[in-house]
Amino acid sequence: MHNIFCAAVEGLRAPTQMIWVPGAYHSAQDFVNQGFARAAAQRQIRVDLQFVDLDMQHLDDRGALARLRTDIVLPARDSGAAVWLAGISLGGLVALDYASSYPGELDGLCLLAPYLGNRMLIGEIAATPGLAAWDAGELAEPDAERRIWRYIKTRSDLSKLFLGYGQDDRFAAAHDLLATALPTGWVNVVAGGHEWRTWLALWENFLDSHLI
Repeated sequence: MHNIFCAAVEGLRAPTQMIWVPGAYHSAQDFVNQGFARAAAQRQIRVDLQFVDLDMQHLDDRGALARLRTDIVLPARDSGAAVWLAGISLGGLVALDYASSYPGELDGLCLLAPYLGNRMLIGEIAATPGLAAWDAGELAEPDAERRIWRYIKTRSDLSKLFLGYGQDDRFAAAHDLLATALPTGWVNVVAGGHEWRTWLALWENFLDSHLI
Protein backbone atom coordinates (compact mmCIF):
# COMPACT_ATOMS: atom_id res chain seq x y z
CA MET A 1 0.00 0.00 0.00
CA HIS A 2 1.53 3.29 -1.10
CA ASN A 3 2.04 5.77 1.72
CA ILE A 4 3.95 8.94 2.56
CA PHE A 5 5.50 9.07 6.04
CA CYS A 6 6.27 12.48 7.54
CA ALA A 7 8.18 12.25 10.82
CA ALA A 8 7.82 14.98 13.42
CA VAL A 9 11.56 14.65 14.09
CA GLU A 10 13.74 13.02 11.46
CA GLY A 11 15.20 9.73 12.68
CA LEU A 12 12.99 9.52 15.77
CA ARG A 13 9.57 8.02 16.42
CA ALA A 14 6.97 10.34 17.90
CA PRO A 15 4.73 9.10 20.73
CA THR A 16 1.69 9.47 18.46
CA GLN A 17 1.15 8.48 14.86
CA MET A 18 -1.80 9.73 12.81
CA ILE A 19 -2.74 7.78 9.69
CA TRP A 20 -4.70 9.76 7.09
CA VAL A 21 -7.03 8.27 4.48
CA PRO A 22 -8.00 10.58 1.59
CA GLY A 23 -11.39 11.08 0.05
CA ALA A 24 -12.55 9.92 -3.37
CA TYR A 25 -10.39 11.21 -6.24
CA HIS A 26 -7.74 12.43 -3.79
CA SER A 27 -4.37 10.93 -2.93
CA ALA A 28 -1.77 10.76 -0.19
CA GLN A 29 0.26 13.40 -2.00
CA ASP A 30 -2.65 15.85 -1.81
CA PHE A 31 -2.29 16.01 1.98
CA VAL A 32 1.34 17.09 1.57
CA ASN A 33 0.56 19.52 -1.23
CA GLN A 34 -2.24 21.12 0.78
CA GLY A 35 0.00 21.76 3.80
CA PHE A 36 -1.11 19.14 6.34
CA ALA A 37 2.45 18.05 7.21
CA ARG A 38 3.67 21.65 7.19
CA ALA A 39 0.95 22.71 9.64
CA ALA A 40 2.06 20.09 12.17
CA ALA A 41 5.74 20.86 11.67
CA GLN A 42 5.21 24.61 12.19
CA ARG A 43 3.64 23.88 15.56
CA GLN A 44 6.41 21.43 16.54
CA ILE A 45 3.82 18.88 17.58
CA ARG A 46 5.26 15.43 18.23
CA VAL A 47 3.02 13.44 15.94
CA ASP A 48 4.21 11.40 12.97
CA LEU A 49 1.90 11.61 9.98
CA GLN A 50 1.31 8.82 7.50
CA PHE A 51 -0.76 9.55 4.41
CA VAL A 52 -1.99 6.46 2.58
CA ASP A 53 -3.47 5.67 -0.81
CA LEU A 54 -6.28 3.22 -0.21
CA ASP A 55 -7.16 1.38 -3.42
CA MET A 56 -10.84 0.65 -2.87
CA GLN A 57 -12.62 -1.30 -5.57
CA HIS A 58 -16.02 -0.18 -4.22
CA LEU A 59 -17.51 1.57 -1.19
CA ASP A 60 -17.81 -1.59 0.90
CA ASP A 61 -14.42 -3.07 0.01
CA ARG A 62 -13.60 -5.08 3.13
CA GLY A 63 -10.37 -6.25 1.52
CA ALA A 64 -9.08 -2.68 1.43
CA LEU A 65 -9.89 -2.32 5.12
CA ALA A 66 -7.96 -5.51 5.89
CA ARG A 67 -4.96 -4.26 3.89
CA LEU A 68 -5.03 -0.98 5.78
CA ARG A 69 -4.92 -2.93 9.02
CA THR A 70 -2.15 -5.33 8.01
CA ASP A 71 0.08 -2.92 6.09
CA ILE A 72 -0.35 0.31 8.05
CA VAL A 73 -2.22 0.24 11.37
CA LEU A 74 -0.74 -2.86 13.01
CA PRO A 75 2.88 -1.87 12.21
CA ALA A 76 2.16 1.54 13.70
CA ARG A 77 0.82 -0.10 16.85
CA ASP A 78 3.81 -2.42 17.01
CA SER A 79 6.09 0.65 17.07
CA GLY A 80 4.62 1.55 20.46
CA ALA A 81 2.93 4.75 19.29
CA ALA A 82 -0.58 5.82 20.12
CA VAL A 83 -2.43 5.41 16.83
CA TRP A 84 -5.04 7.78 15.44
CA LEU A 85 -6.89 7.07 12.21
CA ALA A 86 -8.05 10.12 10.30
CA GLY A 87 -9.99 10.66 7.13
CA ILE A 88 -11.52 13.25 4.88
CA SER A 89 -14.88 12.71 3.16
CA LEU A 90 -14.97 9.05 2.05
CA GLY A 91 -11.79 8.53 4.09
CA GLY A 92 -13.83 9.45 7.16
CA LEU A 93 -16.25 6.62 6.47
CA VAL A 94 -13.27 4.26 6.09
CA ALA A 95 -11.90 5.42 9.46
CA LEU A 96 -15.23 4.85 11.19
CA ASP A 97 -15.66 1.48 9.51
CA TYR A 98 -12.20 0.47 10.72
CA ALA A 99 -13.07 1.47 14.28
CA SER A 100 -16.31 -0.52 14.14
CA SER A 101 -14.63 -3.55 12.59
CA TYR A 102 -11.51 -3.67 14.79
CA PRO A 103 -12.51 -2.31 18.21
CA GLY A 104 -9.73 -1.45 20.59
CA GLU A 105 -7.03 -0.95 17.95
CA LEU A 106 -7.22 2.85 17.73
CA ASP A 107 -6.54 5.56 20.27
CA GLY A 108 -8.44 8.21 18.38
CA LEU A 109 -10.32 9.22 15.25
CA CYS A 110 -10.08 12.56 13.46
CA LEU A 111 -12.87 13.00 10.90
CA LEU A 112 -12.99 16.01 8.61
CA ALA A 113 -16.22 16.37 6.60
CA PRO A 114 -16.76 12.60 6.63
CA TYR A 115 -19.15 10.91 4.24
CA LEU A 116 -21.66 9.28 6.60
CA GLY A 117 -24.11 7.61 4.27
CA ASN A 118 -26.69 8.21 1.59
CA ARG A 119 -29.55 10.69 1.94
CA MET A 120 -32.14 8.01 2.60
CA LEU A 121 -30.21 6.66 5.57
CA ILE A 122 -29.48 10.13 6.97
CA GLY A 123 -33.16 11.03 6.59
CA GLU A 124 -34.17 7.83 8.35
CA ILE A 125 -31.94 8.63 11.33
CA ALA A 126 -33.01 12.29 11.40
CA ALA A 127 -36.68 11.26 11.51
CA THR A 128 -36.22 9.48 14.86
CA PRO A 129 -36.50 11.37 18.19
CA GLY A 130 -32.74 10.97 18.52
CA LEU A 131 -29.87 8.70 17.56
CA ALA A 132 -30.50 6.59 20.67
CA ALA A 133 -33.97 5.76 19.33
CA TRP A 134 -32.75 4.71 15.89
CA ASP A 135 -32.57 0.99 15.15
CA ALA A 136 -29.93 -0.13 12.65
CA GLY A 137 -31.78 -3.39 12.03
CA GLU A 138 -30.12 -6.49 10.67
CA LEU A 139 -26.85 -5.61 8.96
CA ALA A 140 -25.54 -7.24 5.81
CA GLU A 141 -21.76 -7.69 5.79
CA PRO A 142 -21.17 -5.08 3.05
CA ASP A 143 -23.36 -2.39 4.64
CA ALA A 144 -20.68 0.00 5.87
CA GLU A 145 -23.05 2.96 6.13
CA ARG A 146 -25.39 1.36 8.67
CA ARG A 147 -22.46 -0.29 10.42
CA ILE A 148 -20.74 3.02 11.16
CA TRP A 149 -23.94 4.54 12.58
CA ARG A 150 -24.48 1.53 14.81
CA TYR A 151 -20.90 2.03 16.01
CA ILE A 152 -21.52 5.75 16.63
CA LYS A 153 -24.69 4.93 18.59
CA THR A 154 -23.30 2.09 20.70
CA ARG A 155 -19.53 2.59 20.83
CA SER A 156 -18.06 1.73 24.20
CA ASP A 157 -14.35 1.76 23.32
CA LEU A 158 -12.02 4.33 24.77
CA SER A 159 -10.97 5.93 21.48
CA LYS A 160 -11.38 9.67 21.14
CA LEU A 161 -13.43 11.03 18.24
CA PHE A 162 -13.01 14.51 16.76
CA LEU A 163 -15.36 15.86 14.09
CA GLY A 164 -14.70 18.93 11.97
CA TYR A 165 -16.69 20.28 9.04
CA GLY A 166 -17.65 23.41 7.15
CA GLN A 167 -21.06 24.94 7.80
CA ASP A 168 -21.75 24.96 4.05
CA ASP A 169 -20.55 21.41 3.46
CA ARG A 170 -22.93 19.37 1.31
CA PHE A 171 -22.89 16.65 3.98
CA ALA A 172 -23.51 19.08 6.88
CA ALA A 173 -26.91 17.57 7.77
CA ALA A 174 -25.25 14.23 8.47
CA HIS A 175 -22.41 15.94 10.34
CA ASP A 176 -24.95 17.71 12.56
CA LEU A 177 -26.40 14.31 13.50
CA LEU A 178 -22.99 12.94 14.42
CA ALA A 179 -22.17 16.09 16.40
CA THR A 180 -25.09 15.40 18.75
CA ALA A 181 -23.39 12.15 19.80
CA LEU A 182 -20.07 13.82 20.72
CA PRO A 183 -19.00 15.76 23.79
CA THR A 184 -18.46 19.51 23.81
CA GLY A 185 -15.00 20.41 22.61
CA TRP A 186 -14.74 17.54 20.15
CA VAL A 187 -16.69 19.20 17.35
CA ASN A 188 -15.41 22.10 15.27
CA VAL A 189 -17.54 23.89 12.67
CA VAL A 190 -15.99 26.61 10.50
CA ALA A 191 -17.04 28.67 7.52
CA GLY A 192 -16.58 26.89 4.20
CA GLY A 193 -17.67 23.97 2.10
CA HIS A 194 -16.42 20.55 1.05
CA GLU A 195 -12.95 21.67 -0.02
CA TRP A 196 -9.30 21.58 0.95
CA ARG A 197 -9.21 25.17 2.22
CA THR A 198 -11.84 24.30 4.82
CA TRP A 199 -10.20 20.99 5.73
CA LEU A 200 -6.81 22.64 6.30
CA ALA A 201 -8.41 25.21 8.61
CA LEU A 202 -10.07 22.39 10.58
CA TRP A 203 -6.78 20.49 10.79
CA GLU A 204 -5.00 23.57 12.10
CA ASN A 205 -7.73 24.07 14.70
CA PHE A 206 -7.41 20.43 15.73
CA LEU A 207 -3.65 20.82 16.18
CA ASP A 208 -4.16 24.00 18.20
CA SER A 209 -6.76 22.31 20.44
CA HIS A 210 -4.14 20.02 22.08
CA LEU A 211 -6.46 17.01 21.81
CA ILE A 212 -3.49 14.76 21.04
